[in-house]
Amino acid sequence: MRRDTAIRAFFAFAFGIGLISCNNSRDYKNNSRATGWDINSDEGGFQYNNDFKEQETAPGLVFIEGGTFTMGRVQDDPLHDWNNSPTQQHVQSFYMDETEVTNKMYLEYLDWLKRVAPPSDERYSDVYAGALPDTLVWRNRLGFNETMVNNYLRHPAYAEYPVVGVSWIQAVEFSDWRTQRVNELKLINEGYLAEGAQYKAGPGETFNSETYIYDPANVYGGNTELNQGEEVQDRLEDTNEEGNPVKKVYPGRESGLVSPEYRLPTEVEWEYAALGMVGLRNYNVYRGRKKYPWDGQYTRSGDPKRQGDQLANFKQGDGDYGGIAGWSDDGADITAEIKSYAPNDFGLYDMAGNVAEWVLDVYRPIVDDEFNDFNYYRGNVYTKNAINEDGSIKILGADEVVYDTLANGKLVARNLPGEIAQVPVTEEDTYMRTNFTESDQRDFRDGDKSSTRYYQPFQDATEPSKRMYNSPTYNNVQLNDTTGAVTERGYDTAKRTTLISDEVRVYKGGSWRDRAYWLDPAQRRFFPQDMATDYIGFRNAMSRVGSKSKSENKTARN
Repeated sequence: MRRDTAIRAFFAFAFGIGLISCNNSRDYKNNSRATGWDINSDEGGFQYNNDFKEQETAPGLVFIEGGTFTMGRVQDDPLHDWNNSPTQQHVQSFYMDETEVTNKMYLEYLDWLKRVAPPSDERYSDVYAGALPDTLVWRNRLGFNETMVNNYLRHPAYAEYPVVGVSWIQAVEFSDWRTQRVNELKLINEGYLAEGAQYKAGPGETFNSETYIYDPANVYGGNTELNQGEEVQDRLEDTNEEGNPVKKVYPGRESGLVSPEYRLPTEVEWEYAALGMVGLRNYNVYRGRKKYPWDGQYTRSGDPKRQGDQLANFKQGDGDYGGIAGWSDDGADITAEIKSYAPNDFGLYDMAGNVAEWVLDVYRPIVDDEFNDFNYYRGNVYTKNAINEDGSIKILGADEVVYDTLANGKLVARNLPGEIAQVPVTEEDTYMRTNFTESDQRDFRDGDKSSTRYYQPFQDATEPSKRMYNSPTYNNVQLNDTTGAVTERGYDTAKRTTLISDEVRVYKGGSWRDRAYWLDPAQRRFFPQDMATDYIGFRNAMSRVGSKSKSENKTARN
């Protein structure tokens, strides 16, 4: 009896091992689960990165694990703005700069622009000027601030201070530039682009990630000496067993080598990251009772070693921008060098004080959580790649630059040579869609026809003068066709009831000019997207692709 039992146990064990072996042999790593065909074979065919583990943390960023939180304030509102009512929101995981973008980082951007779009070249004469920060924001009619006007941006003494004088539009263009340079360097290091291509590219020969994905042969304006590195050349020289050349392979999105874009954070991402609730397990915190990026209800440290020290750079009172010189001073009168104060629990510096920061969102007095409480964002304008008559994508040539004309007549380059031209989505694209119906969604449920107080269904549209947001318009700037100089400015003389429009953006956090009230991450303010100040800077974010948690976080949970 025991012998029979032992035999049955042995065969059961052997059968189990066989099943495990069988399952392991069919892991479909190198062949298709759909068709059985080989993947990544030397003969060509479907190429896919089966060794991809997870997204790498790009330069300057820290990982922010997403979750739910109470956005807005549930505490006192002495200004009675009523624009930050508490709502429950969920945020996907993302990455964010640990510090604000600094003067030195922005100067690197300006240096690159001067090299690939030299101002002396008539084709690009306005590109560099359009990216320059407005250093005159430091001037005060009853103050002597010329030192900052002349030195703050470029002097090495201010290298690691946050850049200011940058409009929202300029911050978006910087973010795009940063995306391209990071991906360009990654592909150079992997051997897909020529070594040193980032320095050898001439005027009009710019790298763009989307162009590389959709039409890699035309990257760098089709300059094969730059867009074919050692990896591409090796594949061109290889042959298979039949002696036929191996298919040329450029790494697309399936390779995992091309990172998502750097961008400004959304308002909900910024506020979630600023609160830094990852280190606290407290019901009141979860319900929105956390007042600052640090724990506690005060702006001074309670740590016995640093007791009484200020935890952020802000205006402490009338005529008091830093305290009495010496032991009680906060170390700054204007902006402070990055990392001058302790980070929050996510490892982010200066999420309160120093400079306020641009976020992506178009400003509205409400956050419409009734329609969406997941990755909330107002400001979507959907576009698609422009297509040539022959069906190919339209890539801007060396002589093509697309500019935005700001309300003051200043030109800012929106698209540089080598980028894919974009056009709005059309009614044909959205036909029978249920999730969106048109390209511009900035007014959705707040400012569009159906959300105006005068809206009546089944009747003609209401008059423009009765729109909910009756804001000034500055769209009648006239430019000289030859020089691009402003020849006429039209001023809006109509009676207006608000400054809110689709061209004003949210900025968050207190600054060196602000009192402690504005250090609360829940506070919201707005400013025109094409204007700049001496107290608004920015930092970048990047979306997380794949799993919500990083590998070490998963291990810790298990």
